[in-house]
Amino acid sequence: MLSSGMVEEAYQRYAIKANQKTTYQATFRAIAKKYPNKPVSEILCDLVNSTPGEEGKWFAAAKSAGLYREAIDLANRTPCDPKTLIRAARDMVSKEPRFSIESGIAALRWLLEGYGYEITGLDVWAAYDYTMKAAVNAGCVPETRARIKELVAKDIKGERFVTKVLGKELGVSR
Repeated sequence: MLSSGMVEEAYQRYAIKANQKTTYQATFRAIAKKYPNKPVSEILCDLVNSTPGEEGKWFAAAKSAGLYREAIDLANRTPCDPKTLIRAARDMVSKEPRFSIESGIAALRWLLEGYGYEITGLDVWAAYDYTMKAAVNAGCVPETRARIKELVAKDIKGERFVTKVLGKELGVSR
C-alpha cells in the first residue's frame, strides 16, 4: 500500500499492528520512521488511544519526540515507571528544567503510590535531588519544594517509605 501511494490508508489500517516492537518507544520510532510525513504528535495520540489504561507507558516515546507537555500528561494519567521518570528528570535538569521538575514530581507521586521495581532510598533521593536542581534552573525552588512537601505529607499508606527517606529533609513527620 505504501509503494502504491496509499499512505494514509496504510497508516490507518496497518501502522500499529505491522510495527509492534518490544518496547513502546521502539514501536513509536518505527511508525514515525515509516510515516515521516505524519506529525509525531498525531502518531503518539493514535498509539496512546490504541492502549487504553496504559497511557503512562508512552511517556518515553513522547519525551524522545520532544513532546514534553504530552509526556507529562501521559505520566500523570496512568502509572509510569518511576525510574523512567527519574532518568527523564536527570537528563533534562538543564535543557528543559520545567519538564524535569514535572518528571521528578510524577516519579515521587508514583513512588508514594507504591509503583516501581526494586526501589531503594537512592531512587527516592535521586527523584528529589534532580527535581530540586531543575527548580534552581527554573527559578522556582520554594514552589517546587512546597509541592513536594505537600505530596509527601499526604503519604499515609503502608510503610511510608518515601516519607522515611525525605521526611527529615522536608520537615514532614514520619
